[in-house]
Amino acid sequence: MTESPAFVYDDDPELPGWKRWQFRDVSRFNAFIEPLHVRVEDDIARVRMQPRRDHSNMRENVHGGALLGFMDVALFAASRGFGVLGAGGAVTVDLSAQFIDGGAIGVPLEARIELLRETGRMLFLRGLIVQEARTIASFTGTLRKATA
Repeated sequence: MTESPAFVYDDDPELPGWKRWQFRDVSRFNAFIEPLHVRVEDDIARVRMQPRRDHSNMRENVHGGALLGFMDVALFAASRGFGVLGAGGAVTVDLSAQFIDGGAIGVPLEARIELLRETGRMLFLRGLIVQEARTIASFTGTLRKATA
């Protein structure tokens, strides 16, 4: 019996040029921010989410915890887009974030991520969260690839 992959990573017919990256098991944490869309352009992976009311804080902005969750998951989606990681093949070692501006609900957020270095076991990445022309946050992260 062949087990299906944990994630969907397929062309999205509603967004030509973008991949849909989504956990098959909707009871997992990722479902809170999915679906995500991924597009790799040169050295940058663009990962999008659509913030909803359940991502908001009392100021009607995107909650910092939702942004941190998006950053973490976007590191994996970007790494999949770069072709350096399969589904479930790593863990987060480090995530550092700087919040710069409030994100609006209902307006797509985009993580623009670059792979700084890949070693045998580690991925070093950095990114910006942008919304329209505004920078919402910056972040860096390190992922440790699973052992074979």
